[in-house]
Amino acid sequence: MNDAPSRLRAQQFELTRHLRDLQASPAPAGLEDRRLGIYRDLFFNNIEGLLAGNFPVISRLLGDERWPRLVRDFYRDHRCRTPLFPEIAREFMRYLEQRDAVGDPPFLTELAHYEWVELALQLSEAQPLRDDAGIADADLLEHAPQLSPLAWPLAYAWPVHRIGPGFVPEHAPQTPSLLLLRREADGKVRFSELSPLAYRLVERIGEAPQLTAREQLAALAAEAGSDDPAAFLELGHGLLRTMRANAVIYVAAANASA
Repeated sequence: MNDAPSRLRAQQFELTRHLRDLQASPAPAGLEDRRLGIYRDLFFNNIEGLLAGNFPVISRLLGDERWPRLVRDFYRDHRCRTPLFPEIAREFMRYLEQRDAVGDPPFLTELAHYEWVELALQLSEAQPLRDDAGIADADLLEHAPQLSPLAWPLAYAWPVHRIGPGFVPEHAPQTPSLLLLRREADGKVRFSELSPLAYRLVERIGEAPQLTAREQLAALAAEAGSDDPAAFLELGHGLLRTMRANAVIYVAAANASA
């Protein structure tokens, strides 16, 4: 009886090794194959169904043969860092980043991140921060805009927002895809494309939140090599007003410049 816990632990590991890799690990002795088959199907189908819901584009793109094979590889080879079901999608993304398999689409890891990040923002505990309505848009340049924690700028080498069964690029374009992911008041997550100017402005606000909008735009004009700072400032002011209206940025009285 003294070795009962150790024997039980060994049996559990033997069973889990079999469930992970049917070919390399034979079924434990004394278990009816019909009953064991129920566990094999249940465990795998739960993971496959969860991942198909998190990565619908990838699952459709790979199809009925390659997609289950990819999930089976993940199920067999990857060791998750967390037991939480909502984190399985992140673990799958990590697996793809480390995977080196011939035949995978070259955009697979970026597409997986694009599909995962929507779930990540939905699950984020960040809350919208209050915008001071007393600060008029006309005075926006004299305040330091802050990037909403619910607005994430994203840059991809591949046009991940367009990839699907009807569009499978073979080569990355020369220009990156610049996107903005934001969770709106209704809880829905939406993507939008950004121009290089808008993307860099959002990026700068996140990097240097202490700067006023006027200082941000002046620095951005210098980066862009603009020969008409006044026109650039006017254009940027309009862009900031739009971002504020869409809750991408917010301003507060405490952020006023001295």
